[in-house]
Amino acid sequence: MELFSPILLKCPLFRNICEVDLMKLLLCMNAYTKSFQENEYVFLEDDEVNSLGILLSGAAEIIKENPAGARHIVSFLSPGEMFAEGIVCTGKRISPVTVSIRKDSDILMIPYDKIIKTCTGSCKFHHQLIQNMMLILGDKNLNLNYKLELLSLKGMREKLATYLIAESKRQNSLTFQIIPNRNELSEYLNVARTSMCRELARMKEEEILDYYQNSFKILSLEKLKLSLLIPE
Repeated sequence: MELFSPILLKCPLFRNICEVDLMKLLLCMNAYTKSFQENEYVFLEDDEVNSLGILLSGAAEIIKENPAGARHIVSFLSPGEMFAEGIVCTGKRISPVTVSIRKDSDILMIPYDKIIKTCTGSCKFHHQLIQNMMLILGDKNLNLNYKLELLSLKGMREKLATYLIAESKRQNSLTFQIIPNRNELSEYLNVARTSMCRELARMKEEEILDYYQNSFKILSLEKLKLSLLIPE
């Protein structure tokens, strides 16, 4: 477990908890690591989920399928990111989504009951953990609102501009890497891949942005913002 402590200390769930206390806390919560191979599932839609997960290595994605079997990517997971925290807080704990492994991964699994119930020693860092969990659930709600807003947009350029500006802000740079490839990005934005690639090419020709594979550089933020109403 100590091998992954640098990643875990960056996870919002362990904010303001030092490494020594973190190791004690993981033991207290009966946390354990589990390895998955590419294309395996951590859990499927309609599964009962009683533990939240933190990706320690590799890559994963959260997907949703409609009744017709069409797949939509809800979000991408990279090391240090957490998932299922919203599911385990519900009454029935039945997952509305599937978590799929994109490449071989190690995941830290933490039983939810061990998070919300402090240990017999009522350790200070466990109280901090509960506070962190509440903040994370609030942020999760904001992220869901962002995704709903993104899906409600009609224009291709409008969707791309919203996504790229959000990624630029998140990474605090006009030059940044995105996780999804073109197929995955089109699924995430719920658009046709060929149309999306044509629009990206046009934006490159207009010197709004430049890109190579998953690397992007916004050349003119003002031009990009003309595609939609973005508050300063």
